Amino acid sequence: MISELSTHLQGQLVAVHPACDDLFDDFAPAELHGKPQERTEWAIEQLKLAAKASQRLGLTAHATFSGALLWPFVYPWPQRPEGLVEEGFNELARRWRPILEAFDEAGVDLCFEIHPGEDLHDGASFERFLAAVDNHPRAKILYDPSHLLLQQLDYLEFIDRYHERIGMFHVKDAEFNPNGRSGVYGGYQGWVERPGRFRSLGDGQIDFSGIFSRLTQYGFDGWAVLEWECCIKDAAQGAAEGAPFIEAHLIQPAGRAFDDFAGVTASPSRNRRILGLPPHR
Repeated sequence: MISELSTHLQGQLVAVHPACDDLFDDFAPAELHGKPQERTEWAIEQLKLAAKASQRLGLTAHATFSGALLWPFVYPWPQRPEGLVEEGFNELARRWRPILEAFDEAGVDLCFEIHPGEDLHDGASFERFLAAVDNHPRAKILYDPSHLLLQQLDYLEFIDRYHERIGMFHVKDAEFNPNGRSGVYGGYQGWVERPGRFRSLGDGQIDFSGIFSRLTQYGFDGWAVLEWECCIKDAAQGAAEGAPFIEAHLIQPAGRAFDDFAGVTASPSRNRRILGLPPHR
């Protein structure tokens, strides 16, 4: 069974800052290399086709990246000119709005993976985008706690804030072990040496019991998709361990209140009597 389709690479190409043009050309067909405008148009068309493909497969949610016009300016130095961020999100919204409409026509939610390197990399940036697309109902979140942990966000409270917009869930572990030498930014080190690293399920620091509990509490009914990325463990071992790890965390929602056995009959008059109040006149 196919649980979802993904256009992460194509979504990335919807918005690329010129500083990254050469690097991201590899995500596009060779005939588009060195042609950023044509590459963007190709990516937008690919997303629209993905909406139709998802619809034909009977899928209701689709995974993608937002791309980034502003990522080179994520840290406010040099000082950003007034209006730069607003202009960036307005342009991002202009490019994504017709794609969102295509997904709406297909009856499929478009779930942006909240991810460093994208303009939509945390809750605040997702809110900016949502406002710029007039709270489009198809603009949803692909929730992956590993990317939130490495930014030192509260990934559980994130669910409390945005559960109505969470349309997909990737189950991926991570750990963050800062020291006196490097922290969130990682000092340009490789994945093994960085304080923040992706790990196989169960080997990291993420509280998956808390995550599954919250998603169940809010009625999330999508897939729990195993995503393996680990700089230490082999992929085959990670997959063999990851599937039962997810199965062990799945929660069957309660069919009734746990204290039903102690339930008592109630009526307005009885409730007033218990509170020591006179009957209604």
